[in-house]
Amino acid sequence: MKNSIQYFQTLLHTAFALYFGQESEYKTLEEIPFPKSNELEKWTDKELLWEEKIALLLALMPHVSPQTLDLFFILNKNLDRPYTEFGGWKGTSHSGFLPTGETAAFLLALNSEEKRKVVVNLFDQTHWFYKENVIRLEGQGIGEPYLSGKLCVSDEFLAKVYRDGNYRPDYSSDFPARRMETPLEWDDLVLQYNLKEEIEQITQWLEHGNEIREQWKLDKFLKPGYRCLFYGPPGTGKTLTACLLGKQHGMDVYRIDLSMVVSKYIGETEKNLAKIFDRAEHQNWILFFDEADALFGKRTETSDSNDRHANQEVAYLLQRIEDFPGMVILATNIKDNLDEAFFRRFQSILYFPVPNQQLRYDLWKRLIPQEWLDEQAAELLQEAAMIKLSGGSMLNVVQSCALQLYNPKTSNKLSLDMLKNTIKKELEKEGKLVN
Repeated sequence: MKNSIQYFQTLLHTAFALYFGQESEYKTLEEIPFPKSNELEKWTDKELLWEEKIALLLALMPHVSPQTLDLFFILNKNLDRPYTEFGGWKGTSHSGFLPTGETAAFLLALNSEEKRKVVVNLFDQTHWFYKENVIRLEGQGIGEPYLSGKLCVSDEFLAKVYRDGNYRPDYSSDFPARRMETPLEWDDLVLQYNLKEEIEQITQWLEHGNEIREQWKLDKFLKPGYRCLFYGPPGTGKTLTACLLGKQHGMDVYRIDLSMVVSKYIGETEKNLAKIFDRAEHQNWILFFDEADALFGKRTETSDSNDRHANQEVAYLLQRIEDFPGMVILATNIKDNLDEAFFRRFQSILYFPVPNQQLRYDLWKRLIPQEWLDEQAAELLQEAAMIKLSGGSMLNVVQSCALQLYNPKTSNKLSLDMLKNTIKKELEKEGKLVN
């Protein structure tokens, strides 16, 4: 980046010299030789036009060399104020010069009206700068010139500059989603055989989806995204499956915080969702909507403005999910609570039941440490497996038993009575009838 900064400093001094009619080594800015080591093309994976290189460098300067832009602080002595044609805006805490579209127009067009049109096209929504969320103009007031907008570089492009492309946004009101990870592996997830087969199909698409679409020219009909519905009682492995899919395929899994997304104000829910989908558009992420029926519920007959508002939210979600090029997983406890229009948009609908007795036996065997068991281990596991519990509830039982066994006053072996009593408390906690 050092060579690019030096190049931009030369370009800036030359632009001022040409604009104010001073002596200059170069007659035009295009004559200045661009550095051979071009990080910009590596970061964008494109052959860039000269105008695109300059616009990108200008947007990056406040982040990589803010002092370079101090030249723009020069005052117009006739008016005792900054030059309007330089543009610029002031940040909240940053004391340096921040560029706008006018700043880009000054460098790329100088006094040429024809070249100014090229600058406007650079920041149009049809340009790849905007489509791929690299740089864009933001914050123009109503009725203000288009190029007066702030020239902003996206966080994901900055991640390529600073962190080799490892873009992982923090949880915030602008991005109400948290990244999920798990130390577990597929062997730790106990599922029925048919469910494993369906998960294997999802894995196939994540690995070979593009090849499948291209091999038989199905890309004309099949969109690149993949949508799944996971439904079933709590604690049956829906969230863990999403985490393991991400772990296996090197994809970050983001769990959407619906409490931050859903708003009672008209249009706000759609805006909050747009922030998430827009950031995820060009990332290799899995978006996970837990308790999805809170957001993806059935549409109702329109009787008032609230019904119309709710129906608009569902319609907006349907469109964004269908157009999203990545993977979306919706999880819910009750499938019937979801709007039926979603079902045809899912490539996979997986039911996660409470494990049967054999699976519960296998799960207890994995969860209970060997040090807790004695010669009657088989009987204890068999007795425990007879009681209908989800995997999540079984984890709660194991944790409670661990606390009891950690007490030095008790035996360090798990007795059948201790296990049964702990299971009984777990069932009571869930409001289930205990025999």
